[in-house]
Amino acid sequence: MTTADPTPSVLQQPTRDRRARRPDHRDVDITGERRVPALSARIPRPFIAGAAGAVAVFLLTGCGDGGGDARAGGKSAGVVNSISASPASARPTASRTAATGRPEIAFPSTAKNVFEDTKTGDATKDAVLADSALSVNSVDEAILTGSTSTKALGFYNTGKALNASITFINGYLNKKDTWIGETRFFDRKVTLSGADKAYVTYCSDESKSFIKYRTTGKVNRTPTTSQSYVLYHTVLAKNADGVWQTSDIVSNRGDQACQP
Repeated sequence: MTTADPTPSVLQQPTRDRRARRPDHRDVDITGERRVPALSARIPRPFIAGAAGAVAVFLLTGCGDGGGDARAGGKSAGVVNSISASPASARPTASRTAATGRPEIAFPSTAKNVFEDTKTGDATKDAVLADSALSVNSVDEAILTGSTSTKALGFYNTGKALNASITFINGYLNKKDTWIGETRFFDRKVTLSGADKAYVTYCSDESKSFIKYRTTGKVNRTPTTSQSYVLYHTVLAKNADGVWQTSDIVSNRGDQACQP
């Protein structure tokens, strides 16, 4: 992965590419770019330096349909269901999250997030990656259900990341948009900083996810371009309950580091 400029021009508030692509999660305006909300603060230099190798500051999700970008990630059906979201039509009676007291996340059968690189061989890093994926899914669940009051959103996100996510989600809800398809999250890398802080960088492929207009049912199937790929830089902090919450996030749509 090529090292990207640590000061990407991301913080534009709406415009994701995902389903339009979805608006960038830290990109929030859902106008014609995928979905990826744009966060309001840059990741500190220590993060960028520690992530050696990867890193253009990117945010989490994006779609290829008609909205902005948001965060998302690599996927594979089995991986997605086991890590974070189960289709609403096939929700397990006792999911891993429910069994541990964590809020369960469910997606409709028309949408899916697939996360690659789930195992590193280090238990702590694996836990960080798992909660990072749940953070992404919690944002998409809110978009898909049409509400920012879901239990998972504030459980896996905090601080600036939570505020940016809510703004991003509302970008969809205010326009009565949602998304369908599959978003893949790949090249996920973790850098630990002490016992309770970590940096995660990853790419999202929104070429197969699109914005859907709730009022008309129409799907904006935009063509795949370099803007279908987004780079994310996130900061996670371990809270008193042992949950790795995403506290800051930055994204860069079209970053060279994530191109096929």
